[in-house]
Amino acid sequence: MAQRSDILAARTSVAAACRQLAEQGLFIGTAGNLSMRVGDLVAVTATGLVLAQATPDDISVVDASGTVVEGELAPTSEVDLHLGVLAHHPAGAVVHTHAPWGTALSLVLDELPCVHYQQLVLGGAVPVVPFAVFGSPELAASVDAALTGRQAVLLANHGTVTTGSDLSAAVQNAVLLEWVCALYARARGVGEPRPLTPADQQAVVVAATARGYGRTHKAAQA
Repeated sequence: MAQRSDILAARTSVAAACRQLAEQGLFIGTAGNLSMRVGDLVAVTATGLVLAQATPDDISVVDASGTVVEGELAPTSEVDLHLGVLAHHPAGAVVHTHAPWGTALSLVLDELPCVHYQQLVLGGAVPVVPFAVFGSPELAASVDAALTGRQAVLLANHGTVTTGSDLSAAVQNAVLLEWVCALYARARGVGEPRPLTPADQQAVVVAATARGYGRTHKAAQA
């Protein structure tokens, strides 16, 4: 069972992440939601929350059934989506946005090809799940299925979902996905973007593993 100190820390962290994503333009008004695993519970944004103004009191804590066990506000209408992803995937947090570039591409693509090696962090090509009404079981099920083996999906005519091993990783993945979407859209205004081949992607994985890419290292001593 989660300790009260852990619950307070999670509510504080989720609120701070909301304000961060709003400042970066990925959360707009009340559009978007975010959750974080805390023991056997989940800290999740409240419905109708102006995300740029989020405080710990605006974060609800729910059990696996979605029942509020801490906080006074009802959770986001997408709570079932968050709970499903956290229950079925090795994720510690989930971010759902209506970010401009990601949402724009969700209007026209069936899949966002892997066009930059940093996209491999998200699992490569990003699928676009079919449109379903927000908060619906159909949307939750489609996202759950599409996230197998990856950490990002686009929701047709709706927005984006990213996951991560923890809250920081899920937020970073949301920012990365929006960057990739903007990159692809801008390139497509010039010509047809050239995706990385499977061989290209495998070569990057091998090189990144060998070099410890993305992590700091001690400098070699003379």
